[in-house]
Amino acid sequence: MSALDHGALDHIGVAPILLPLVAGVAMLLLGERRRPLKVVLNLASTLGLVALAWLLLERAATGAVDVYRLGDWPAPFGIVLVADRLAALMLLVTALLASAALPFALARWHSAGVHFHPLFQFLLMGLNGAFLTGDLFNLFVFFEVLLVASYGLALHGSGRTRVQAGLHYIAVNLAASALFLLGVSLLYGVTGTLNMADLATRIPLVAPAERPLLEAGAALLGIAFLVKAACWPLGFWLPSTYAAASAPVAALFAVMSKVGIYAIVRLWPLLFGAGSGASALFGADWLLWGGVATVAYGTLGVLASQDLARLAGYSVLVSSGTLLAVTATADANALGAALYYLATSTFALGAFFLLVELAERGRHAGADILAVTREAFGEDEGLPPPDEEVGVAIPATMAILGLAFLACALLIAGLPPLSGFIGKFALLDALFDPHGYAADGIAPTAWLLLALLLLSSLAALVALTRAGLRTFWIPLGRSVPRVRIIEMAPVALLLLLCVALTVQAGPALRYLRATAQALHAPQAYIGGVLAPAAEAR
Repeated sequence: MSALDHGALDHIGVAPILLPLVAGVAMLLLGERRRPLKVVLNLASTLGLVALAWLLLERAATGAVDVYRLGDWPAPFGIVLVADRLAALMLLVTALLASAALPFALARWHSAGVHFHPLFQFLLMGLNGAFLTGDLFNLFVFFEVLLVASYGLALHGSGRTRVQAGLHYIAVNLAASALFLLGVSLLYGVTGTLNMADLATRIPLVAPAERPLLEAGAALLGIAFLVKAACWPLGFWLPSTYAAASAPVAALFAVMSKVGIYAIVRLWPLLFGAGSGASALFGADWLLWGGVATVAYGTLGVLASQDLARLAGYSVLVSSGTLLAVTATADANALGAALYYLATSTFALGAFFLLVELAERGRHAGADILAVTREAFGEDEGLPPPDEEVGVAIPATMAILGLAFLACALLIAGLPPLSGFIGKFALLDALFDPHGYAADGIAPTAWLLLALLLLSSLAALVALTRAGLRTFWIPLGRSVPRVRIIEMAPVALLLLLCVALTVQAGPALRYLRATAQALHAPQAYIGGVLAPAAEAR
């Protein structure tokens, strides 16, 4: 690994992949009867990933691009793992989200089916590998690893609704994987390489006669990524799948849609940036209008949702669409703000998915529909409490859940004083900066994104206010939900991470703007990956 002393730290670049792999295999060998030991292994591995991600983030903050060459084969012939600013950020966000979702699952969900703990670790392995890999073929491999694990987690706990939504999810992602493989094949056929850094050097040199084939391959690859990012009209599967999944799985899935965003943010400036010749900014209009359509669709879904879990799913679409549209501007400052928004929205949506189960535990499954009926026809009919009781009822439960819901609403709607507002304000500041994106006058795109952010925030505020009133203020046949500390603590952790991003907004934005600058000027990334192995040491 470049710029690291010899010794244990030489292999830190591969550790985020090996740790969950070893833990997952060990848990499979233990069998279901050794569940307490599996819990310990899962917790230890997940917390270990937090420590590893933090170490890599500290390294990346110095500007280092750490390259780990498997088998010590030089790129582009060998497999490389690359830990730069963006990869370290995504590793840390994923590890922190997993550290909240796992304790919540230990209250009851981990025992609702078999193999929850190994699937959890294999999902983390796939995510970490996707963030670290430096070539397209292994990006495909890690995508498949995380998708296979996510299939099992999406179906975990069974039930007709969960199985139906999970099968749709599997079918859509299998089709996307086929497109991914076709796109990779076309790119390899034209350029003769799949190493990302090497592709960046070869794409400007592609002959005009072969450029249509190159762009066709890139388009197929882009469609595969957009399916995974749930871009409209390719993202109809997401709200139903996320709403049907168990709460801790849905919370962890909050980062799954960001994997498609990550792939676009990583590859688009690298392969089709300003220095890519005739293919410069290829697909920018599709990204922009796809993002705009996704935000519009998600906003309508948020307003129409009567179920809190579906509301959270449509909020994921709004987040994904915003990130896609901002990425299409090809502005480094705007992208830096978008990465800040990515982190805070992931934590906020993860907390919201966990909170939904706690808030609705004391309500009948049809309470939201009955609330609409009562508003329309004046009915006031009580509903029986749920049969299953979990945890203990404490007098302050509803107050604590209400405050957590308020914090989630502020974050998702982007209202002050929390980090959701800072992220959206930073986006608009970058788009209307007279020395940046709008240097030649305010671009129409900036006005479009302004309207988009304001309307989506207003819709989220209306929908969440309505849902909050029905859940916490209107006594619609409910009892005080019985919850455990182990379930409340993860929600508090994710909200505290958003508070930390608020308090440390200045340093966080500086780091992320430097990340975006490095993405749009990838010479250090390309040089680090393609440097001879001896030089890398």
